[in-house]
Amino acid sequence: MEKIREVAKQRRLLLVPCPYQGHINPMLHLATYLHRNGFSITIAHTSFNSLNPNRHPDFTFICLDDRLPDDLVASLDIAKLLLAVNDNCKASLKEAMATVLRDVVCVIHDEIMHFCGEVASGFGVRSLVLRTNSISTCIARSVVLQLHAEGRLPLLDEGSSMEDEVPNLYPLRYKDLPVSAHSDIYQSTKLVHKMHDLTTSSAVIWNTIPFLEPSELTQIKTKIYNQIPIFAIGPIHKISPTSSSSSLLNEDSACLSWLHKKPSNSVIYVSLGSVARLTNHELQEMAWGLVNSNQPFLWVVRPGSVRGSDGIGFILEEFQKKAGDRGCIVEWAPQKEVLAHSAIGGFLSHCGWNSTLESLSEGVPMLCRPYSGDQRGNSRYISCVWRVGLTLEGHELNRNELEKGIRKLMVEEEGKKMREKAVDFKRKIEDCLRENGSCARNLKELVDFIMSF
Repeated sequence: MEKIREVAKQRRLLLVPCPYQGHINPMLHLATYLHRNGFSITIAHTSFNSLNPNRHPDFTFICLDDRLPDDLVASLDIAKLLLAVNDNCKASLKEAMATVLRDVVCVIHDEIMHFCGEVASGFGVRSLVLRTNSISTCIARSVVLQLHAEGRLPLLDEGSSMEDEVPNLYPLRYKDLPVSAHSDIYQSTKLVHKMHDLTTSSAVIWNTIPFLEPSELTQIKTKIYNQIPIFAIGPIHKISPTSSSSSLLNEDSACLSWLHKKPSNSVIYVSLGSVARLTNHELQEMAWGLVNSNQPFLWVVRPGSVRGSDGIGFILEEFQKKAGDRGCIVEWAPQKEVLAHSAIGGFLSHCGWNSTLESLSEGVPMLCRPYSGDQRGNSRYISCVWRVGLTLEGHELNRNELEKGIRKLMVEEEGKKMREKAVDFKRKIEDCLRENGSCARNLKELVDFIMSF
């Protein structure tokens, strides 16, 4: 092993994350693992949501010139923004690879940063794609592309048709397909087309676990991407716990002290991720649903997460008085540490893929409130396939339904069964991480594959 690491030290890898929190985290965990296995690591990041190199002294960093106008960033049109990132960053990556990055032997890029494969190929450098969502999401996106080609997008709510299951895509209904709520459908499908084009890619690295999606993994390997290797190395956040945070927001660790005072499995943790936004009405419905449930709660209310947020401080202050010590409200939390805490008994989540894997890894059942993209599909797997949670349906968040959902998850018999299943998933994931487990084996094969370049 030491000889392998010595040889690897002569090999520089360039890793390019997509500039959103849910994509940055897995890329940096992968970077840490590869560095510990002897590779030299350079991270190329955008000016938008730029990383702090001081938090990661083992890596070198270069900043790509994304030239994003302020009005595009403020628009929240994620697909349009990411298409611009791909167009605008190509020139600066070419310049870097022609000068300071001439020793790079492999580029590993997020699937969304598709321009990297073309640039790497131009320099005769191999490239690998990192996919940070589930395999089922990738398959569902192919269905979205097919619907678009048939002129059936945007999907319209035509009575019960949105509730119908998509043929050959159980458990997803048409309304669960990964369509962004924030982007023009034509911009979104253009981006997905480019993400699915693996012409220049030598392999796909996937943040998933084989036992979670066995039939989907087989379908991907045999029918869709049968020409290149697939490395399922999830859960990535468990392969290299980093000593420093990659969070774009400041984590409030004081909430851990509050959790220390709570009984085991008594607290519901509430976080809707780094992108989802609530209306003022939804904020109040969530607040009263939490307080009326009579369960202790740790609630993350991210800065800027409430539309028209004038007066939000007053609303939360009044609500906090009502909740008393039963509730703790923070702007951002160290999520992995929170979910690992013995006091946490449930997770009210938007069901992003990172949050889903982190919750399963700690044996925490979920109350699902998906908003956009892959979240609805993830929530269907959580509730219908893995049966480790339940979903709050409906366009409008309702305090009474939220209260019922929390109580069902936290104190009723149905919730106890979900918790038992979730704990069983935790044990299976721990087995995957052990020597000769699927994650450990696939990581070793990935290192060997890169060493062969």
